[in-house]
Order: sequence, then structure tokens, then C-alpha cells
Amino acid sequence: MNWYVIYTKPKWEKKVAEQLKQAGIECYCPLITQMRQWSDRKKKVEVPLFNSYVFVQLAESDRNSVFLSSGVVRYLFWLGKPAMVRDTEIETIKSWLTGPNSDSVSVVPYQVGERIKVASGPFSNQEAIVQEVSKTHYVLVLESLGCVLKMNIKGSKNPIESI
Repeated sequence: MNWYVIYTKPKWEKKVAEQLKQAGIECYCPLITQMRQWSDRKKKVEVPLFNSYVFVQLAESDRNSVFLSSGVVRYLFWLGKPAMVRDTEIETIKSWLTGPNSDSVSVVPYQVGERIKVASGPFSNQEAIVQEVSKTHYVLVLESLGCVLKMNIKGSKNPIESI
């Protein structure tokens, strides 16, 4: 079975994931914890890593079953076909989110840059595209998802190398 990416209504990612799980559909909505501030308090909240995206694993013949959830808008398409995500990429995201530095990455809109190879961490030996390099962070493109990961630099070892 393949992993597909579905596009949801804004702020419906967690609701859609719960509805799909209740319907017996294997899904994954990666969440990160962020500190949010209101006028009267600060609070840690879980927010989706990818806005309006939920990953679903199902057979090609069962693809229409996700539309039973009221928050699903459509499938994400890549080159005219439904976008598929490799199992290894889902596992990489899961392992990164359970790692010690999971709060050091956020997602920003996709823009193409220089091609590199990740030298260390959960994305080691994978090719990526650099959008930005500064003293405090790298911005790396995860091409298959069409998004950019922002990684804070921790320690003295360079986590990327040129190809």
C-alpha cells in the first residue's frame, strides 16, 4: 500500500486524522509542540508540522474512501498523479519527531535552491536543496513533499555537505 498526501480544510488536520482513524484508514498527521502566547497566558500547543496535509496509507482502489471525512478537500498531486510518499520518508519524519532536537525544525513554503547531501542527523545521506544558510540555521528542501525544513544549528559539526 502507498502513502498519499491529502489536503484538508485549514486547521482541520487533527480532526481529519481522527475521523480517518475511526473509519479504519491508516493515517499520519505529524505534530510538533509550540509555545503560543495570548494576552493573558502562555501555553504549549500541538500543531501540525505540515499545514493542511495529512498522510494516508491505503490501496489505490480505496483512495476515494478518505472523502467520507468532512474536512478532506482533495489529494495533493505531483506531475498529474496523486503525490506518493515513500515509507522511508514517513519513518524519517517519525524518527525526527521522537528525537531529542525535534523542536528545532519548522516548515516554510517551498523554494528551489542549491543541491546538497545531509551529513548527519535523521536525514543523513539524503539529498536536499538548500534555500538558506545562516549562522543559526539551515533551510533544506524535502523535494518529495514539496516543502522546506528549517534546521537550527546545534554543535560545531556541519550537518550538510556539497554534492
